[in-house]
Order: sequence, then C-alpha cells, then structure tokens
Amino acid sequence: MFERLKAKGFDIAIRNHAGAILSVDFPQISDELEEALLEVEIPAEELIGSGGGEAPSTQRLRRRLYDAGWPKHNFDFKLIVDGRETVSNSHEIDHVRWSETGNIALEIEWNNKDPFFDRDLENFQRLHAQSAISVGVLITRGASLQQDMFDIIRRCIEKHGFVDESEMVEAFGMKDRTKRQRDAVQKLLNRKVPFPVAFSKQFVNDKFGQATTHWHKLEDRIDRGVGNPCPLLLIGLPVSSVLE
Repeated sequence: MFERLKAKGFDIAIRNHAGAILSVDFPQISDELEEALLEVEIPAEELIGSGGGEAPSTQRLRRRLYDAGWPKHNFDFKLIVDGRETVSNSHEIDHVRWSETGNIALEIEWNNKDPFFDRDLENFQRLHAQSAISVGVLITRGASLQQDMFDIIRRCIEKHGFVDESEMVEAFGMKDRTKRQRDAVQKLLNRKVPFPVAFSKQFVNDKFGQATTHWHKLEDRIDRGVGNPCPLLLIGLPVSSVLE
C-alpha cells in the first residue's frame, strides 16, 4: 500500500493490521489520502516564516482533507449507571473520515511538543476500544526532512542573500526575534561563522529541535506500544516535499 508515497520518500509505518483493514474496508479512502499527501508542497521560505499559528503548508493540507470529507470532530463519551453519569470524556480529533464500514481518525503533528504524540495515540486507543474508529492515522515530519532541515534553511538564506535577521523578519513574515535568539546568533557571528550558517543553526535548534514532533519521536512511542492495540498508519513527510 501507499507505494507512490514510498517512492517519493515518505516514511510509512503500519501497525496492528491497519494495512489489511485499509486495503479491504477502505481502499477508496486510502487512495484519497494518498492523493492529498502527494500534493503537499512546502516552500522553504515557509519553514522560516511564522505567524504564530499553524504553518501554511499544514493549513493547505487541512483544507485539502476538509474538502475531501475529513472534518474535525469531537467524540463525546458518557457512562451512565442506574441513571447516574459516572464518566464523561471528550476527544477532539483533527480529521475524521466517516464511512459505512467504519471511521478513520487522523491527526497532523507538524511541529508541536513531542508529548502531543502520546495524547494522540492514547486518544486513538480509547476511541478504538469504544468501536468509534477502525484506524488511527498520524502525520508528522519525516526522518529525511528532519535530518536535512539545517541545510534547507541555510540554502534558503543563501539564495536570498540575507546577511541580517531584521531583513528576514520582514521578508518572510517571521515573528520578532527574541533577545535570546539574537544573542545566540551573534555569538556565532563573533566566532566568524557565516550568517546563513549561524542563523540556521540557532533557528533549527530552536524551532525544529529534537523535542518537537518528528518521525523518530513517533517511532519511540510506537516501539513502546503507545496506542496499542489500535490499528495505526504513521506517515512522515519527506524532504522531497520541500520546494527550494
């Protein structure tokens, strides 16, 4: 399954018989998900720019999924014993695809704190235990994208010829840089490190560091069994999705 995604470099992991379920019960839905992911394109400039919310690339993928019939949904559970409510839970899911054969829940963790993986996987586990979903899908930054992030940012700065942070804030629509961030770059500049390298090193460590959501952090959770026994499809966006 998902051979076109694999050919483009996407990380794909299938757990707890999710492949059998998707191929037999949801072949059309699997195809529409693959089509949406193949359309993902991330200009390198968007990796640097930040408006304080979701990245534009994530927003585009969300809109694509919404248009394909994957809306946001709140699952509400109540346990009533002898007329008295004893348990009440609500789980908000980014995208849910409904069908006659079952439901698929999907979360996108492009760049969040990595404990959000635990929240998502545990929500999938609870929803599957209540027969509310058949499969849980998680999309995040892939291993190749995470590994090459520094070089992508450096090349982008070199392409535009920037030699000063203030120019970049205006050009890319970045949030104002903090004193701590500016000081970290300046320390490297004082050591004669070229500006594109100095900025990229500080920026990537700060924004896309190891404690954020990316493929290896997701693998850590899966290897520990987080989310079991819910059938899971895990997808990592590759470096080939970036436009330089």
